Amino acid sequence: MPTKLIMDTDPGIDDAAAITIALNHPDFDLQLITTVAGNVTVDKTTLNALKLTRFFNRNVPVAGGAAQPLIKPFEDAARIHGESGMPGYDFPTDLADPLPITAVEALRDQIMAADQPITLVPTGAYTNIALLFKTYPEVLPHIKEIVAMGGALGKGNMTSAAEFNVFTDPHAAAIMYAAGIPITMVGLDVTMKALLTPATMQTLPTLGRAGEMLHALFTHYGDGDKTGIPMHDVNTLFYLLHPEAFTTQAMWIDVQTDGPAIGETVGDIRGAYHNGQTNANVCVDIDARAFNDWFLAAVKAIG
Repeated sequence: MPTKLIMDTDPGIDDAAAITIALNHPDFDLQLITTVAGNVTVDKTTLNALKLTRFFNRNVPVAGGAAQPLIKPFEDAARIHGESGMPGYDFPTDLADPLPITAVEALRDQIMAADQPITLVPTGAYTNIALLFKTYPEVLPHIKEIVAMGGALGKGNMTSAAEFNVFTDPHAAAIMYAAGIPITMVGLDVTMKALLTPATMQTLPTLGRAGEMLHALFTHYGDGDKTGIPMHDVNTLFYLLHPEAFTTQAMWIDVQTDGPAIGETVGDIRGAYHNGQTNANVCVDIDARAFNDWFLAAVKAIG
């Protein structure tokens, strides 16, 4: 049976790749897309989600969410993803409208109406998730798990300590990790290893309309280098389908919410500070070749 998903996202180029897989893979049943300010402003992330649902002619509802973090000033990543968030491809312009309710309301309604617990896949700042948990705590027992892109046990990509999604709204991340829901952290420790290789990039535009679109976006992506480009957000879906390709470690994750280390995810790797308790399953290594092979196969299957 396909996994029922909700994606909370900020497309963004690698988010676009993740949405592409979630909309089309037979093992996923994407119920809702909610958007948040992150890579670009929320009006643009919402528009980009609508472009993707229209491109694939998928009737998946989209709801716009938080325009800024809970407390911290907003900083986008347009330098990486371009001013629109998804430059390089001319998408259809006859788009559907987003839902006439907020992302938090849409999340609450979809989760409570589902006939089985939902898997949440946040691939942007976690602002909507935190607002959902604080506003509608009744949803918590109806969430199966959270598989979240974000965080790092080692080097960050916004500061030496902090990864972008957590740095964008560290207070929201702290709320999410304190919610008591099973969480898998898919952070830079694996996403900076699972690079799309030059050979994968060369193959991609030969794989049909979806491959052509993604290749066009990736050539405008300001992340990565000549060795390859990271598909941070796609790793969440790869994990859901192929957890055997990952090495994970259970630990307690604390989130720094102020000072020069703001946005850092600190793993209690020795189990020394929380009486042996853990609140996250942290991905620490990945089979990068398997990721490339899977990604190409998934895009090829779309056609």
